[in-house]
Amino acid sequence: MKPRGRVRWGIALILFIGIVINYLDRTNMSIATKPLSQEYHLTSGQMGIVLSSFAWSYALLQIPIGVLLDKIGIKWLMRVGSIIWGCATIMTAVVSGLGLVILSRILLGAAEAPAFPSASKATGYWFPLQERGVASSTFDAAAKFSNVIGAPIVAWAVTQWGWRGGFWMTGILTLLFSVIYWIWYRDPKEHPRLTEEERAYIEAGGAQEEGEAAGGTLATLLYLLTTRKVWGLTIGFAAYGYSFYLFLTWLPGYLEKQMHMSILKSGFYTMIPWLVATLTDFLIGGMLVDALIRKGYNPSKVRKTLLVIGMLLGLAVGGAAFTSNPNVAIVFISIALGGLAFSAPIGWSIPALIAPKGAVGTVGSIMNFSNNIMGIAAPIVTGYIVGGTGSFAVGFLVAAIVLVVGILSYLFLLGPIEQMHSPFESTNA
Repeated sequence: MKPRGRVRWGIALILFIGIVINYLDRTNMSIATKPLSQEYHLTSGQMGIVLSSFAWSYALLQIPIGVLLDKIGIKWLMRVGSIIWGCATIMTAVVSGLGLVILSRILLGAAEAPAFPSASKATGYWFPLQERGVASSTFDAAAKFSNVIGAPIVAWAVTQWGWRGGFWMTGILTLLFSVIYWIWYRDPKEHPRLTEEERAYIEAGGAQEEGEAAGGTLATLLYLLTTRKVWGLTIGFAAYGYSFYLFLTWLPGYLEKQMHMSILKSGFYTMIPWLVATLTDFLIGGMLVDALIRKGYNPSKVRKTLLVIGMLLGLAVGGAAFTSNPNVAIVFISIALGGLAFSAPIGWSIPALIAPKGAVGTVGSIMNFSNNIMGIAAPIVTGYIVGGTGSFAVGFLVAAIVLVVGILSYLFLLGPIEQMHSPFESTNA
């Protein structure tokens, strides 16, 4: 029975808005690839380094941020982080010199590091298991939807005001969001509008308990790094991340360089696969998962089956390697991104499903660390492949090979998607 009160869906909305803004601040650089390369006389390989610079600090800080999330909580890390990432985006627009542009992107990566692990942890707190699929897809689909609206909007801004104009626009939006988040977000234990009826519904549905992990966060981190289940999730999600970051950073450049499109036209073409990804993320990775589980199907098998199917569809990225027709290429890329998109919210729901009490942030950050190591590798590897071959074909085939490794990891290492119990819990019992 549904409870009186829908505060939890207000929380889902703030998470959605936050990730939309978060990704606008990431994708503005991919839209600015051509004018930035021309201003600083960059090769494709050098541009790949610039595109990856955001992920250097973002990846490096994932595990420390996960430990901090489990230690001090979501609210303050995200409050401070959103202000800094807005300032870092504006800094990109105002500095002169490539070194300072890269420095501003490194600062942006550091400030955005809590965004996804905190969203995963928040859904674990706020949503019962039967709503976890839709809740997770709400914030994960935001990453794809941001590219649907962001690519043409930022492309328009770059066309009108130069590449710096795109950074001014998204930076100001981020600072507005930071005010909204500061006012709006609270954990369940301190939210003034959460009714006792809705709280009971959330808790009875299997929401994660608030509080620190038994044994402490550092000991729990070391334990988690020895578990096969966490490594299965980590490797599988890293493989997803390689293709995701390839498209996130290089798709507009691919359309401009290889398909000879203008910045504005590439922005509109970029919308298509990201729109498909937004729809499949929410409809399959969220609504279908929850619907099948409500019908009584085994939750672990539902999630794992759809997880693997999505990754298999991602192999369509290889099809884009063998065509010079932009329409055919976009079809293959749309299939690939659509499949990867609905596997992603399932992946993001898993930390809150398998983590020991108080360790959701840590599991999510381990997973996202590997994901963002690929965020460093994909733009650089692809950039140097394009520079050496004059084509994106080999780069797309490399992404397909990485996906095969991820599929095998999900199949043979992850195991059942069910909660682990750390040895510290049993010791304290």
